[in-house]
Amino acid sequence: MSIALSINLNKIALIRNSREGNFPDLKKFGQLCLDNGANGLTVHPRPDQRHIKPCDTRELALVVKYFRAQTGKNTEFNIEGNPQAAPRGDYPGLIPLALETQPDQCTLVPDSDNQKTSDHGFDLTSTASQLEPVIRRLKDNGIRVSLFMDPDIEQIRLAKEIGADRIELYTGPFAQAFEQNKAEEIFQQHGEAAQLAQSIGLGINAGHDLNVENMAMYRKLPGLQEVSIGHALTVDALLIGMKATVQRYLSVCQPG
Repeated sequence: MSIALSINLNKIALIRNSREGNFPDLKKFGQLCLDNGANGLTVHPRPDQRHIKPCDTRELALVVKYFRAQTGKNTEFNIEGNPQAAPRGDYPGLIPLALETQPDQCTLVPDSDNQKTSDHGFDLTSTASQLEPVIRRLKDNGIRVSLFMDPDIEQIRLAKEIGADRIELYTGPFAQAFEQNKAEEIFQQHGEAAQLAQSIGLGINAGHDLNVENMAMYRKLPGLQEVSIGHALTVDALLIGMKATVQRYLSVCQPG
């Protein structure tokens, strides 16, 4: 079974936000990803709007829906973020934004403003009662719900109990261990978590620091349906395309 690749556009937005204006244009990059075979787009709007903004979320939702209508492909839009983060400025909150834009999937993540990026899964022993009505509301509106989780068996059981459709396994520690040639033990933990998830009817996604090298191993995870990749993919795009880009700029710098 092929694993769906959802491309996270946060880093493209971060580059855009470092200057005034709309360059690079996220809609064009989102379209480029889809035109080249990506199975979906992921955005992670935050109250601090350090990368993806609410307006980006609305525009990219339309890009995916139009692409799907034109091609007939099962392309998906995934919004991720913290459902408990309070509205701020023109950020209306994750759930109102999701209900407005109607993504195919909403991935709930326990991040906060003081985190540069997501670095742990939910502790459902303390947050289940808060998340359960949120999950129900999203599902009642036809949105699939995934919870960002560590490979903890009991936590994954709780994810099923409160109504999640899928889990997204946090792969940061796996990626770090892979760099040190010590990934076998963590991968085994993820495998056991995935097998449990499958046995109780949860779908399985994964994300964080996955790249071309470590995916060669991680793609063997039982039942893996989707990966969300952004940071490494953006860096690889720079590396793979840098030679041709430098040469192109050199050509326009030469005498006519």
